[in-house]
Amino acid sequence: MMIEVFIKNMVCDRCIKVVRNELIEAGLDIKLVELGRVVYESENREVHEKKLHKVLHENGFELLQSSDRILVEQVKLCLIRLLENLPIQKTGTLSNYLSEETDSDYSRLSRIFSYTENTTVEKYFIKLKIEKVKELIQSKEYNFTQMSQLLDYSNVNHLSRQFKTETGMSLTEYKTLNQNFRNSLDQIL
Repeated sequence: MMIEVFIKNMVCDRCIKVVRNELIEAGLDIKLVELGRVVYESENREVHEKKLHKVLHENGFELLQSSDRILVEQVKLCLIRLLENLPIQKTGTLSNYLSEETDSDYSRLSRIFSYTENTTVEKYFIKLKIEKVKELIQSKEYNFTQMSQLLDYSNVNHLSRQFKTETGMSLTEYKTLNQNFRNSLDQIL
């Protein structure tokens, strides 16, 4: 029988690789591994579920079982994927984008996200964007204006204000520090 499970804290390609390799090594018949989701075949669900829990726990992941927590993780992963390929590729508002991607009413997913994470979807997305700015600053490929355009800010001043609010320092101050103060995406909130 095919079994689909949802996993918290899978935020990058390395996470996919670790989960896939570890589950195969544990003897699971893996059919699909993607951000936040694994599909495997099992004739003995109970035995494989114990192995799954063990592998996930040992690698800093968590099995999601409630539909609300799964929805919250889907929202997070949609936003992370949105920032993978710049410039940001979405038409319309963030709320419309998330509704389409999750097949859920935005007011419902916003309410569940806020209740579960103690912050709004919008504030979470700002934190993700600020982490992306830090990454772009370290890459030294773009100036601040280009970064603001890539991340769909109305102008560089808007980006500068948000960056200062989130980090306590200006874009230039952060750049001159020349150090990595980035937060892991699974630790944002």
